[in-house]
Amino acid sequence: MKHLLNLLAAIALLVWGTHLVRTGVLRVFGANLRKILVHSMRNRFTAALSGIGVTALVQSSTATSLMTSSFVGQGLVTLPAALAVMRGADIGTALMSVLFSADLSWLSPLFIFVGVVLFITRPSSAAGRVGRVLIGLGLMLLALQLVVEATGPLFDSPAMRAVLGSINSDVLLEITIGAGLAILAYSSLAVVLLVAAMASSNVVPLDVALGLVLGANLGSGLLAVLTTAKSTVAVRQVTLGNLVFKLLGVAIAAPFVGLWLREVKPFISDATHLVVLYHLAFNVIVSVGFIGLTNSVARLVTKLLPEPEEPAATRRPQHLDPSALSTPTLAISNAAREALHQADVVETMLIGMLNVIRNNDLRLAQELRNLDDMVDELYSAIKYYLTKISREALGEEESRRWTDIISFTINMEQIGDIIERVIIDIEDKKIKPQRNFSEAGMREIVELHERLVANLRLSMSVFLNGNVRDAQKLLEEKARFRDLERAYATTHLGRLSDQTTLSIETSSLHIDLISELKRINSHICSIAYPILESAGALAPTRMRESRLGALH
Repeated sequence: MKHLLNLLAAIALLVWGTHLVRTGVLRVFGANLRKILVHSMRNRFTAALSGIGVTALVQSSTATSLMTSSFVGQGLVTLPAALAVMRGADIGTALMSVLFSADLSWLSPLFIFVGVVLFITRPSSAAGRVGRVLIGLGLMLLALQLVVEATGPLFDSPAMRAVLGSINSDVLLEITIGAGLAILAYSSLAVVLLVAAMASSNVVPLDVALGLVLGANLGSGLLAVLTTAKSTVAVRQVTLGNLVFKLLGVAIAAPFVGLWLREVKPFISDATHLVVLYHLAFNVIVSVGFIGLTNSVARLVTKLLPEPEEPAATRRPQHLDPSALSTPTLAISNAAREALHQADVVETMLIGMLNVIRNNDLRLAQELRNLDDMVDELYSAIKYYLTKISREALGEEESRRWTDIISFTINMEQIGDIIERVIIDIEDKKIKPQRNFSEAGMREIVELHERLVANLRLSMSVFLNGNVRDAQKLLEEKARFRDLERAYATTHLGRLSDQTTLSIETSSLHIDLISELKRINSHICSIAYPILESAGALAPTRMRESRLGALH
């Protein structure tokens, strides 16, 4: 029992080390790696080369697959180019398995020591994140040693050898087990290294080890498909196309496992090298041999997963890339872009609201009310996306930006709700009873509305750029709008005193409408508070006001 526990702990340590390397590299170099991928996709060969390099750094073809598929989902690259990247990604992860199979045990304590020092002394800096990567590399090397030490005593027992013997020469079962292990470990690299270590200890026969390696390759493709199961069609097309390539490769290679052992084993005596070189040879042959089929597989996948025709404006969300979550700075930028998309929808609602008031357009009113559902969906998506960003990996400025985005999206969501209520009131109290505002009353509403649209656009600029002067201007507009609302309420009462018929008929609606417009403006202008507070330019009374507003 103790030996089994030691083996499980060593496997867990290997998986955890791989995770640390992958997330650490993405946090340090994630944005640059993504730029390299995008700029290298001019042709399939440079795309494959970039896939090799990026995967060698992040230690995971699955991570490269998620990044690449997100680019396709955003329309930055074509599907054939993305599939070419994945051909290189498979070679990259195979090269790393060859590297880690070498005797690098002397590096393990060095990497762990240096990594811990960097991570503890400078946790939020780039040096601290590099330290995290070094810790992961050291743990991977240490885990491989522990796997070798733990497997010997455990698999010497007759019962365990009988279990392993039951899967001997059953390639299909070996492939299935290897695929399952890769999915559970979230890393085909970890599984290949584990199998190589077990083969070197004579725990599993070589033919079984090679079957498990084929399964690990297939499992990495299945893992990417499962990870993107709820993504857009464009994203799923990449992972499905990659899986098609892996299925073809495994189907072709499986019958020739014995041939590899007969022809190559005489030249390579070490079982570990024999396994990892088989993994490398499989991926090189499949990737190079199939790279000319990227267009054909892309067409097949497009038929299997056709992308629905949908107006661009209704596609939501547009910028929340799941693969960017491991790069917090990039993920924050994506959330900010999506928040601006939400604000664009709110602006469409605000502009359309005046057309409903002027033209009594019930069809437009219904469309605008439907847009409020989109605003709510975007708010929920942005909020959920932000909660998945590791707060520990955020610096002080990024944490403040995280809070600003949440505050901005809450205000936009509340503005959308107010606009929906206004439109319902317009339908019930103006359009259906066939009433109209007085000419003077309509001019007041138009002027307030024009100020609202201008203030909303200014608030979007403040949110995007954080300009203190624009934020101050936004607060000044809040005071002007409040004064206008009071003045127009007074002039409306004057028209009631003059017995103006139209004003009497729409009095309740008019007062409620300009009050709601003031509330919308308050939400718009509150976006300036965090900017001014962080710059130290917010008066104490304003600070109390903004905090009370946040509580309510």
